[in-house]
Amino acid sequence: MKLDILAFGAHPDDVELGCGATIAKEISLGKKVGIVDLTRGELGTRGSAEIRDKEAENAAEILGVSVRENLGFADGFFVNDKKHQLEIIKMIRKYQPDIVLCNAVDDRHIDHPKGSKLVSDACFLSGLLKIKTELGGKQQEKWRPKQVYHYVQWKHLEPDFVVDVTGFMEVKMKAVMAYSSQFYDPKSNEPETPITSKNFTDSILYRAKDLGRMIGVESAEGFTVERFVAVENLGKLI
Repeated sequence: MKLDILAFGAHPDDVELGCGATIAKEISLGKKVGIVDLTRGELGTRGSAEIRDKEAENAAEILGVSVRENLGFADGFFVNDKKHQLEIIKMIRKYQPDIVLCNAVDDRHIDHPKGSKLVSDACFLSGLLKIKTELGGKQQEKWRPKQVYHYVQWKHLEPDFVVDVTGFMEVKMKAVMAYSSQFYDPKSNEPETPITSKNFTDSILYRAKDLGRMIGVESAEGFTVERFVAVENLGKLI
């Protein structure tokens, strides 16, 4: 299955939080989108890997993605080396996305910038003919995505561009809150974390509204880039 967009996240819920509304919008426009989680989030204070597996499945259904896979890397301890790069290369060559979305280049959680660089490096390596990979007993063809975009997470990074996601924040929030073990729940007796407060949940909405305000729309999501982003003509800009 060839995908238009493949979104990577270090943990289940990273993609929903960082670019869930953008994904929902692209799917509404007929694009095929997939998600690959690097870890099962097994070190999270709340919940468990098994719970998050189910939550990720529910969130994927809400967003309407074509496929979701988990590479099972070690939460907190995966590294950017050949072994991990090759596993991501297999996913890139399997789905042949034109665009890859991945973690923030700088963030509070150490797995986020690690995952960001790991995926970015794999996107380049995936285009090299002499790197051989097999999947299902068949040799894969080289493939390099046209663009790699990094979504914004905990830290307030200044985006290089923003996407108008007006009308798609509701589905994003439903997908985020599918991870009921992780976010605000006044009835929960589990330990508090930086992402379990109501303030954090509210911040998802007010960040989108603030970015939207900056471009004259209701809501937006921001991304950073490694290479120049080209437009066909000035009329393509809002």
